[in-house]
Amino acid sequence: MVAATLFLGSLQAVEARPSAEEVLQLNTRLALELARHTPTYSPPVASRTFAYLYVVAHEATAGGSGQLRSLAGQLNGLRPVPGRGAGLDYDDGVALQAALGTALAELFANTGPTGQRALDRMADRLGQGVAEDVPPATAARSRAWGEAVARHVLSWAEADGGQTIENMGFPLEFELAKGRGAWVPTSRIVQQQLPLLPDWGSNRPFAMPDGAACPVPAPPAYSEEPASAFRAEAIEVLEVARGLTDEQRAIAQFWSDDPMLSPTPPGHWIAIAQQVLDGEDADVERRAEVMATLAVAMADAFIGCWHDKYRYNLIRPVTFIRAHLNPGFEPLLITPPFPEYPSGHSTQSGAAATVLTAFFGEGYAFTDATHEEDGLPARHFPSFWAAAEEAAISRLYGGIHFRAAIEGGLEQGRCIGAHAVALETRR
Repeated sequence: MVAATLFLGSLQAVEARPSAEEVLQLNTRLALELARHTPTYSPPVASRTFAYLYVVAHEATAGGSGQLRSLAGQLNGLRPVPGRGAGLDYDDGVALQAALGTALAELFANTGPTGQRALDRMADRLGQGVAEDVPPATAARSRAWGEAVARHVLSWAEADGGQTIENMGFPLEFELAKGRGAWVPTSRIVQQQLPLLPDWGSNRPFAMPDGAACPVPAPPAYSEEPASAFRAEAIEVLEVARGLTDEQRAIAQFWSDDPMLSPTPPGHWIAIAQQVLDGEDADVERRAEVMATLAVAMADAFIGCWHDKYRYNLIRPVTFIRAHLNPGFEPLLITPPFPEYPSGHSTQSGAAATVLTAFFGEGYAFTDATHEEDGLPARHFPSFWAAAEEAAISRLYGGIHFRAAIEGGLEQGRCIGAHAVALETRR
């Protein structure tokens, strides 16, 4: 893991006392690196962590702002955070670093020894840097308040249903459904003979009322008949796999975002937002509200998507194709160990595009260099929805989703994202 070296190097590049904007930037980079190296961080788990991290950032920033409005009373069950003492001086950067450092240490408490060292060294170096030239009493007061904000949000997080992840998210006991068209394991790994996080869809969401708030329509009815719509979708997956172009392969790999090899799919969109905000030289208030709204939308997207995945419990393309079309079929990407419909990539990308379009506008062109350090070239997009649609169709190119799951997921994400966009982040 390169986190310790990478982020200490980032700190050394900061010539003066880090600004609040730099505090949020650097903590974001650390969170993305930790998500890549923490074993329990499947995409739903990562989305939850990013949501709580950026709610902490938003509330810590709003507490010293005359512009931002608290999300308390808007997010499900979030009560007002502790207030600042009247008439007392606070330093916004010190408070924000204390809040984020406290949140990261808790949210990544199960990361490995190298990650723990990176957390500790990052907190020490950045905590010292941001307090430089701040009166000691003000720094201590600001630090205590930031920590209190984080602990308030983390206490709220404990009751959401996703706090404890056992066995990497795979249930120790679970009765698989029987019958034609039902999901069956697609992996030979013993742990993955039961599906990932089957109860995630019942977690408390952030902005939408519950996991069923944005349902997808039923997929094509399972059928093995030659003229059926379901079989036609399977044939499409097989034919696309047989004729993949170099560009389609590149797209599938760019958006694959596998756990332990990347910052995960929600982390990819966090990285996109960070790049856009950096390009606009956004202030900390703008960063906090964009990141919080985006992360909330993606966390809700995984709750809504997982609710419907286990409601429909649909077979994966690889299973159907090998049984009925081509026994030797090998998809480009590894099929994830959970039901097919809808596509998680599609739902969360639709939610992300909805939020980012609301903040930055239709037709906002950008370049995504998220994976350049991993050897994948940057890709340019004319809009956030163009990126979301490419992320979604990448799962067809990868051979792991039917088209209906992709299209349904994008629309589900649009609905879920709208709940996040409805949050009032400004006074």
